[in-house]
Amino acid sequence: MARYELEMRVAIRAVREAALLTRSVAGGITPEVLEKKDRSPVTLADFGGQAIVCRALGEAFPADPIVGEEDAGDLSRPEQAGMLARLVAEVGRIARGATADDVLAWLDRGGASAYSDRFWTLDPIDGTKGFLRREQYAISLALVEGGETVLGVLGCPNLGVEPGRPGARGALFTAVRGEGARRLPLDGEGPAAPIRVSLEADPRRLRFCESVEKEHSSHGDAARIAERLGIAAEPVRLDSQAKYAVVARGEAEAYLRLPKSADYVEKIWDHAGGAIVVEEAGGTVTDVMGRPLDFTRGRNLSENRGVVASNGALHGALLSAIRDLGIA
Repeated sequence: MARYELEMRVAIRAVREAALLTRSVAGGITPEVLEKKDRSPVTLADFGGQAIVCRALGEAFPADPIVGEEDAGDLSRPEQAGMLARLVAEVGRIARGATADDVLAWLDRGGASAYSDRFWTLDPIDGTKGFLRREQYAISLALVEGGETVLGVLGCPNLGVEPGRPGARGALFTAVRGEGARRLPLDGEGPAAPIRVSLEADPRRLRFCESVEKEHSSHGDAARIAERLGIAAEPVRLDSQAKYAVVARGEAEAYLRLPKSADYVEKIWDHAGGAIVVEEAGGTVTDVMGRPLDFTRGRNLSENRGVVASNGALHGALLSAIRDLGIA
C-alpha cells in the first residue's frame, strides 16, 4: 500500500460526503435569509460537515485526535432542539439511521485542542460569507504528524474543475508530503491530474488573491505591496482556502493574509489543508516573517504572524516588500 493511501481514501470520501451536506444546506439559502443576516444555514452546514467528517475518521482511525472548529456545545440544550433536529435530518441523508446522540458524539470527536504527534485538523466550512452568498467556500482537512502537515484534502464545491473553462463546478485538491498535488472532480470518479504553480518570476506580473472580507486581511497593506513591486493587475478577491487552490494550480502567484492587528492569531484549520496543497504543487508557504507555519501549538498558529503563500519564485520579493514597508 502506498504511503498514506488509506488515510487519503478515507479523507476524500469524508470531504465529498461533507460537500453533499453543505450543498444541500446551501440550496435552502434564500434572499430573505441573507437580508435577515440569518446565520442558521452556516451553523447547520458547519456542524453537519464536521459530524460527517469526524464520523468517517473515527471509524477508520479511532485513536486519532481531531482538532475541529466546532463542538457540540449548547446543541443539547432544550432551546436548541429545533436546530438539533434539523442537523440530524441533514446528517441522516448521508449517515442513514443517525440519531441525535450519534451526531453529538461525532461533533465532540472534533473537540481536541492540545498538540499530539498525530492528529487531524478540520474546517467544515471555510469562508462563511462566501457560503452564504453561494460563492467560494471550502472544506479543509489535513493530517499532521510530528508537527508537519503530511496530507491535505481541500474540497471547493463552487470552484471550476479546470481553470478558465466553463463546465462542472466542484473541485477537489489533494496532497501528500513529498508526492505532489493533484486535482480531481469533487463529484464522481473523474481522473486525478497533477497541478503545478505558475512559473512567473517577474514581480511586476504577479497576480495575487486575498480575502473578500476586509476584516480577514489588510487590503490597504496589500495595495502598498502591489505598488512597491509595480504590480499592475488588480487583486482577485475570493473567500476561503479556495485561494490556496487558485495559487496551487497557477491561476495566481500569491495569496496574502496580512495581519490586521498585532494580537490576531490564525487558526490551524484555516491553513493546514491549503498550505500543503500549495507546497506540494511547487510553491512556498510561510508567515510574513518568512517562518514556516508551526502546527505544534494546539489550535492556533501562535508562533506565526499572517500567511504568505506563493509560487516560490516570487516569495523572496514578497517578503522583502513586506519587510521594507514595515508590515511584518
